[in-house]
Amino acid sequence: MNTFDCIYSRRSTRRYKQVPVELEKVQKVIEAGRFAPSGGNNQSAHFFVILKKDVIQKLVALVEKAFAKMEVTEGMYKSLRNSILQSKKGGYVFCYDAPVLIIVANQKDYGNNMADTACAIQNMMLEANELDLGSCWINQLRWLNEDPDLLAYLQELGMHEDERVYASVIIGYPETEDGLPLRKALDRKGNEVTWI
Repeated sequence: MNTFDCIYSRRSTRRYKQVPVELEKVQKVIEAGRFAPSGGNNQSAHFFVILKKDVIQKLVALVEKAFAKMEVTEGMYKSLRNSILQSKKGGYVFCYDAPVLIIVANQKDYGNNMADTACAIQNMMLEANELDLGSCWINQLRWLNEDPDLLAYLQELGMHEDERVYASVIIGYPETEDGLPLRKALDRKGNEVTWI
């Protein structure tokens, strides 16, 4: 797959088969993230590759508990609002039951923490597409990166005190008829371009 085709055909996947992803493929996805650009070549991203279902389930429970305590406010970002409302109902699974959750943390006082993380996540999603895996950017852990229970658990998993989560990505085999990601490009309705 050439670069443009990989970018053009990448879509977010929110339904996954409950089969493990081969370790070699997960390693390729991680390496793609590790080779993303970083400000001043700092390479300060910290990748947590979670393959253990019990760890993912613990995170799911902590995320649902944290969102259920929050209130919806006027003008709130739609996805955040939906996460809160679904958590209050119960049964909210922020990571769509994907078999692999990759959390990317970075130093909280580093000026390029979000930009560096975004580059890493994009690289990993493109590599997943090339490997016939589905992927989806996950924001919920970033929205909750100061929740004391979640923060304590992430630190148990190895996150340093001066780090916070800036993004996550899930990967796995899509629950489609052929097991491949949907690759039909969606029309562009936004992302205005002004040529000068």
